[in-house]
Amino acid sequence: MKAFTKHTGLVVAMDRANVDTDQIIPKQFLKRIERTGFGEFLFWDWAKLDDGSTDPEFELNRPEAAGASVLLARRNFGCGSSREHAPWALEDYGFRVIIAPSFADIFYNNCFKNGMLPIRLSEEMVDDLFARAAQHDSYQLTANLEDCTLSDAHSLSVSFEVEPFRQNCLLNGLDDIGLTLEHEDKITAYEAAHSK
Repeated sequence: MKAFTKHTGLVVAMDRANVDTDQIIPKQFLKRIERTGFGEFLFWDWAKLDDGSTDPEFELNRPEAAGASVLLARRNFGCGSSREHAPWALEDYGFRVIIAPSFADIFYNNCFKNGMLPIRLSEEMVDDLFARAAQHDSYQLTANLEDCTLSDAHSLSVSFEVEPFRQNCLLNGLDDIGLTLEHEDKITAYEAAHSK
């Protein structure tokens, strides 16, 4: 898993609440077990028109969203089914940071396990970020996981909270397998002692 310490990226504002995992990555694209290749199907039902062509009005399809790596959304982002494909699709698309007032618990946990930083901020602070994104062309935010701050080039600096265990795992690029491999010497010793 890719470690995360500090990331500066272009913000795309998705002014929608209750964005569920079925919208993030629709069920018809869940036939693969690899973690890659899902980005092109991200928000498929919103990104396409009925005839299958690209919807130019969808947030991620607008020219100013090209290359965005910070997603700003409303409350309860990632609700719905617990599919891990949702963070896979977001990460594969290029997102490293997702900011919202709240996240569904399983989705929130899966973001950390897939190298993305979900940041919870108050409704008021998220409102302010939406206003800033609308006011400034090519609006960028910097998320610093080491000191848990979010900042921009327009005098914004706010703190966010991350549980120390999740912070440590993301700073060091440790998913569940990586955490297990930190104890590889003990596992090897146990297997050697019990191999009869």
